[in-house]
Amino acid sequence: MTTAPSQLTHRQILLVFSGLMSGVLLAALDQTIVSTALPTIVGELGGVDHLSWVVTSYLLTSTASTPLYGKLSDLYGRKQMFQAAIVIFLVGSVLSGLSQDMAQLVAFRGIQGIGAGGLMAMAFAIIGDIIPPRERGRYTGYLGSVFAVASVAGPLLGGLFVDHLSWRWVFYINVPIGGAAMVVTAKVLDLPFVVRRHRVDYEGAALLVAGVTTLLLALVWGGNEYPWGSPLIIGLAVAGAVLLTGFVLWEGRAVEPIIPLRLFRKPVFRMSVILSFVVGMGMFGGIIFLPLFLQVVNGVSATNSGLLTLPMMIGIMITSIGSGRLITRTGRYKAYPVAGFGVAAFGMWMLSRMDAATTPPYSSLSMFVFGLGIGLISQVLILAMQNEADPADLGTTTSSATFFRQIGGSFGVAIFGAVMTAGITRELPRLLPEGTPTSGGDAGSLLNSPEVIRSLPDGIRDAVVKALTLAIHDVFLLAMAVLLVGFVLVWRLRELPLRETAAVGRNAPEGAADGPVLAAEPI
Repeated sequence: MTTAPSQLTHRQILLVFSGLMSGVLLAALDQTIVSTALPTIVGELGGVDHLSWVVTSYLLTSTASTPLYGKLSDLYGRKQMFQAAIVIFLVGSVLSGLSQDMAQLVAFRGIQGIGAGGLMAMAFAIIGDIIPPRERGRYTGYLGSVFAVASVAGPLLGGLFVDHLSWRWVFYINVPIGGAAMVVTAKVLDLPFVVRRHRVDYEGAALLVAGVTTLLLALVWGGNEYPWGSPLIIGLAVAGAVLLTGFVLWEGRAVEPIIPLRLFRKPVFRMSVILSFVVGMGMFGGIIFLPLFLQVVNGVSATNSGLLTLPMMIGIMITSIGSGRLITRTGRYKAYPVAGFGVAAFGMWMLSRMDAATTPPYSSLSMFVFGLGIGLISQVLILAMQNEADPADLGTTTSSATFFRQIGGSFGVAIFGAVMTAGITRELPRLLPEGTPTSGGDAGSLLNSPEVIRSLPDGIRDAVVKALTLAIHDVFLLAMAVLLVGFVLVWRLRELPLRETAAVGRNAPEGAADGPVLAAEPI
């Protein structure tokens, strides 16, 4: 057992931070590099109706594993769990690249997600350990910039691989990046920690995973694989509700619950987890479906669809870094998520107006505005939750922020995918030329990869593009409504003074309000 030093120098903080950024880059790059390649992947391995599950399986496992990492890091240390997450992520990446059918890809993406949940949770938890809340804004802002850089590089690399190599390289590229992350973290991520005995809440984890999985199955299959009123869909929905109710009841009596219910009595925590869910759901409405829209409706290549999302990523980078510096300077944080939800909702409305005739300047401006809004929200909510948390609850609080954002993303992708499929099924039979073989049957069978759609006869291709345009309009409008709900709720977020001290190391003694002062200098 080692004890934490009283102070970390600025140089030590930067060394630790470089290790965190390398790990976060690994997970962030995978989310964006896959989105550009998805239309081609599902075209080769399956149909467009399976698109949402490639993303959903990843989000589901990363969501379910996130709270466990918070507890396990209390047993074995943040560094050990951070590196374990990298290894799991790389195994899932190699297996995903070797997939021969959609079922294999969905399963192996789930393994990737288990690793990704730890990368995100541990990075923000370690920052919470070593950086005072008053200084933390600029550092979390730089982590936000990692997401922005990955969002630029990811679609571009994904498009290049699809157009010139193979979609499988969107997974293989993680191996050298992950290897570099392991080397960096092994050398620089040397945080002391105090080992305390804990009991991992495996029962609660099982109830949580089972409940979320069954509800997601009901959402993804309902109206697509099975009618909404079918016994299977109703049974899944009821089972999910029962399992999640059991999870809440169990957490109330567990010795060391994954998500202690007492945290919900804290006003900032309570409102922040709700807002994290909302922003996760609304954000994926834009990020996941934009490449599909650009490739099918606008007819651009996979590479160009990645480049065309550059304005959105620039917007995220500007506001995530800028808001972090302003928070450090002023000590105030509430105004940023308020503005963020409003701006993101307006940007999503602008995206919903796009069609095949939309000019490049308008689509670029729409994505830029949406990115400006998103960059003002997620990191600020984590900062607010950590500022309110007791040091002993820091890991759980941080993982909860990531958990609820991922839950929102999981439900968002499933719901938006169902909305898109329903829209295509509704519109395509009406738009197809009379006499088209599928006009009275499975209309969605005409939708495959962008290359297949472009090879269709003119009349059928125009009908398919128009149907997909209308369906994605529905998705964007629903995402806008979700973000507007967040805009209404965020006004109730309480703003507390930002503390100027932090606990160095992995956890502080019970009841400690603040830890030792750090030598944090501007970077």
